[in-house]
Amino acid sequence: MNKRKAEFIRFVAIGGINTLNYYLIYMLFHHLWNTSYGVSHVVAFTLSMIASFFLNSYFTFKVKPTLRKFLQFPLTQVVNFTVTTVCIYLLVEQLNVSTTFAPLFAIFIAVPATFIVTSKILKREQSTI
Repeated sequence: MNKRKAEFIRFVAIGGINTLNYYLIYMLFHHLWNTSYGVSHVVAFTLSMIASFFLNSYFTFKVKPTLRKFLQFPLTQVVNFTVTTVCIYLLVEQLNVSTTFAPLFAIFIAVPATFIVTSKILKREQSTI
């Protein structure tokens, strides 16, 4: 198996772990500690994104995490959100795909795009200033 394919498989696995991590933190805050769903979502999203950064750095791409990469990492979520939103809109409004299934199709398009952006951010070499 080539290196890029292995990285992508690890990326998808980390995504699954990260989704579970998000949901468990969300449920903990919202249901166990009676925190509002909005605050629970923000806390869970933030903590799972931090965990995702380190898991993707060490496990997926096998690179050293840096402060610069850490600060750029949220851009991967912007890409994910944007691609998913555009795809869902196009699938529903232009191709008449059910709103139940459109998000599932959009994920298959968003994951490779997010993988590419994440790879570029985490594998970027530090420039010396």
